[in-house]
Amino acid sequence: MKKLALVALLAFELTVSGCGTSGQPQTFTNTQASGNWEAQLTGGTEQASLLNFVTTFTVTNNGPLDITGFAFFNAGACFLNGTNTVTVTGNANFGTTSTNTVSGTLTMTVTSATNGSVLTLGTPTPATLTGTSNGTTTMTGTLSNGIVVGQWSLSPGSGATGCNAGQGTFLMCQGLATCTPTSAAAAVKKFD
Repeated sequence: MKKLALVALLAFELTVSGCGTSGQPQTFTNTQASGNWEAQLTGGTEQASLLNFVTTFTVTNNGPLDITGFAFFNAGACFLNGTNTVTVTGNANFGTTSTNTVSGTLTMTVTSATNGSVLTLGTPTPATLTGTSNGTTTMTGTLSNGIVVGQWSLSPGSGATGCNAGQGTFLMCQGLATCTPTSAAAAVKKFD
């Protein structure tokens, strides 16, 4: 009887251990986000309401943003325009479906090297990133129609005279043609 129970137990273990593995490797579609992005911030008051910017970065699927360019349209009293006046860091985490729809999150922090002001995008929760990809399971795709929607906050540095703390929402679009009134309204509505 013990031998029969042992054989039955062994057969059960082999059956269970075989479950969940189909022998087929999982396939993923990789997507790289790159190029120029333009951000428009709403909310805040006075100088904190003027911090729209352009940036250039690259990231594939997830990880830190490789930021190669950044400039405010009007840094005002909160930040200084010019080379080496800010440190910009960021992170993205997104996936691509089998229908090439991209969705995920993005955060970014801009810190003044001169007065200590800090602009944070994607706070208190990461901003939503959406778009489309032309990738396949064997080729990394390129993100297009990228839109990021989220919340921002500003902490003025001790040397930022005339700069007030602020917060609000932002819309960041990949390339000039991405932020048409229709696509921007749809993205903001999805965020609300």
